[in-house]
Amino acid sequence: MRTITLIIIHCSATKAGQCYTFEQCRRDHLRRGWKDIGYHFYITRDGSVHEGRALSEVGAHCKDHNAHSIGICYEGGLDMAGHVCDTRTKAQRRSMRRLLETLHERFPGAIIMGHRDLSPDLDGNGRIEPEEWMKQCPSFDVLMDYWDLEPAGLLGDVG
Repeated sequence: MRTITLIIIHCSATKAGQCYTFEQCRRDHLRRGWKDIGYHFYITRDGSVHEGRALSEVGAHCKDHNAHSIGICYEGGLDMAGHVCDTRTKAQRRSMRRLLETLHERFPGAIIMGHRDLSPDLDGNGRIEPEEWMKQCPSFDVLMDYWDLEPAGLLGDVG
């Protein structure tokens, strides 16, 4: 098995109410010439968790971090006007929480973060701030939402 140090959350950048199924995402990734969908898991609006690449396989979801990470994408991330927005349904939130709890048990040292949190620290202050984000994906603050699943002591008691 690969050494997993990161669990990276993504959004499909799909408008609220617009359907973008697991099969559509897989098809789009295959059209790019990839061998399969780039994510290990894809969570649709109804809360269904679809398995993509096997955990033993390197994903194609975050440049320079694929070899040691697991990629999870949820369907959504934009409001009806196309602006960045946390559009996760209650079912998606429940499913994502359960999936992350399971992965945290299996990979307790892995840090759970959003794609945007891996942007370069342009000012060198040790923090990735909103003005430094290359993307706003996954449209919510993963570090705050899942702080309780981080490796012991990583973020301290922020809850």
